[in-house]
Amino acid sequence: MHVFEVKNAELIESITEQAKTAGVTDGAIVSLIGAADSFTVSTMPAGDPSADIVTGYDRPAEMHGTGEIVGGVVHIHATMAVEGDRGVAGHLHRAKIGAWFARAYVLSTTV
Repeated sequence: MHVFEVKNAELIESITEQAKTAGVTDGAIVSLIGAADSFTVSTMPAGDPSADIVTGYDRPAEMHGTGEIVGGVVHIHATMAVEGDRGVAGHLHRAKIGAWFARAYVLSTTV
């Protein structure tokens, strides 16, 4: 198990770099936990599952998720808890980590 900790950085970029340094090109992100200062997620429109609706949020959020690393590419689905006891969920494109931290727990399947 690898634990990639992110502080004061963009989440996806940092996990990608840490995985590369650790030699992890393929694996399962079995748990993602932390908080972001801002983030971008996408969901699919009801009438077209091949399209994306990408929405950026300039607000803090508690975060949890899972995902995978395939061929060195990080892919995360997350739920972001924002003010008002609301959850914003989807494919995570970006998360700026600043005030708090994030940790990704990764099981490598790289042989």
